[in-house]
Order: sequence, then C-alpha cells, then structure tokens
Amino acid sequence: MSELDPRLHAFRPDLADAALDGRVAAARFVAGWPAQVARGVAALRRRPEATAPQDTQLLSGEAVRVFDTAAAWAWVQNDADGYVGYIAVDALSDTVVPATHVVTALRSFLFPAPDLKTPPLDALTMTGAVAVVGEAEKGFLPVRIGECEGWVYGRHLAPPSRTAPDYVETALRFLGVPYLWGGKDSLGLDCSGLIQVVMRRAGLPCPRDTDMQAAGLGRVVAEGPPAGPLRRGDAIFFPGHVALALDESHVVHANAWQMAVGIEPLAAVEDRVKVESGGTGITLVRRP
Repeated sequence: MSELDPRLHAFRPDLADAALDGRVAAARFVAGWPAQVARGVAALRRRPEATAPQDTQLLSGEAVRVFDTAAAWAWVQNDADGYVGYIAVDALSDTVVPATHVVTALRSFLFPAPDLKTPPLDALTMTGAVAVVGEAEKGFLPVRIGECEGWVYGRHLAPPSRTAPDYVETALRFLGVPYLWGGKDSLGLDCSGLIQVVMRRAGLPCPRDTDMQAAGLGRVVAEGPPAGPLRRGDAIFFPGHVALALDESHVVHANAWQMAVGIEPLAAVEDRVKVESGGTGITLVRRP
C-alpha cells in the first residue's frame, strides 16, 4: 500500500473513500454522499471533538462529500481543495444548491428580510458562496445556501467570473485581522489561509496548507533566496510559513509574531525565521 496524505485522502482503519480501494487498508469502503456547508463559516477539525485542532475552515456554499456521521460530527472531504476532516453535522445541508454568486466583501450579513434593521441570521465571509434565487429588493438579494434562505446586500455579491486579479490588494484588505490557526475568514486566518482566500478571489487555484502551496502554487522562480529582485505578488516560503511580496523589500502576511495580518520588511521576517528554525530563511519563491 502506498502512503497517502490523510489531509487530502479520506481513509481510516475502519472506513475509507471507495476511490482508494486497493490503495489503502480499511474495514470497508464507501463512495460518500454530497452535502453543502450551510453556515457562514464552519471549523474542519482533526478529530470529532469540539476541542480538537481546527485544521481549516469551510465556507458557505462549499460542497463536500460525507463519508460518515456519528453523534454531532460528519467526516467529510471538501470538493474545492480536497481537505479531509470533521465538521459539525448541523453546519451541513443534504440539499445542495449550486452557487451563483460569491461574497466579495470581507464580511456580510445574512438577514431574514431585505431590511438592515432585522437581526442577522448569520455572517458570510469573502469567497463564501450563495445561490441568488430571486430579484433584488431594497438593495438586497434573496439567497439560498443549502436549506437556509435569507437576504444579502447586493453589492457584497458578484458572479464567480467577476474576480479580483490583484490578489495583493485583496490581501491588504485583511490588514489587522487577527492570526488564527486554521482560519480563513475576516475574523481570523493563518498564513496559508490568507494565501488561499486571496488566490481564490483572484480565480486562481490554490491548495490549503503551506507545504501544499510550496509544492503546487504557480511556478518556481527561486529555490532558496532569490538571486534577483522580487516581484509584487511573489509567494515567499520559509520553514512552515508563507508571505506575499508587497514590493522588493516588504511582505504582507498573516503571522504569529504580530498575531495579525501585517506588513513587515522582508529582511526582518527572514532574520526572525532563521532564529526560530536554526538558520534556515527563504526556502522557495513561487510566482502564481
């Protein structure tokens, strides 16, 4: 049996994805069934426990395959980036409604009526998806996410084809957002979560974790410190970390030093990482 990354392949000793039959050992194999994230944001955890680490977050409208449910937890694989983990059952809907629009604001509320004075039902975050199901009223659009219905301010939504190609500018919109392990929304995100969100908003494919991005985001322009000047938008990789070049000498990144998304001199980041890693600084530069 070949070794597979459990973050991207659904297998446990008792159960595995039917597509992995013959590649992994498991007591039984299932094809899984479709479902949709019906909350603004939901944690995808490493174990079926509320205290388990959050490895990533799933956003409204994302489609998943469910392989197992037990008590309050579902074991799923996200269609968008292939990530596997445990999500609260009540964050999912078995009704899958194809998305027509994505959230372009950092955060927008889902209201029960086209009235900004009504108490919101939920909060949606950038790159979350919804299905618009009717005509605008008072500037709001009626939307559906799984079995959940509500209204979202129309200017906070756009068709998926209306991307924001300048992903560095999108990253700058998150300045000051707190650092959160596994996060990828405007209340908290980690370094690779920021990269994935801004790339997704730009219409570019991007895996979830730093090592995955180092292996497959764009093309390699330097292995180790770059010989020439960096370009705005270059993804700069360090041991366990990634940042975006803002210019030749500064980066924007979600980082645990500032505990937020911030701008720093590249040299200061590299010096700090060298101390933390025992001497290793920039390991790779990729150009999305």
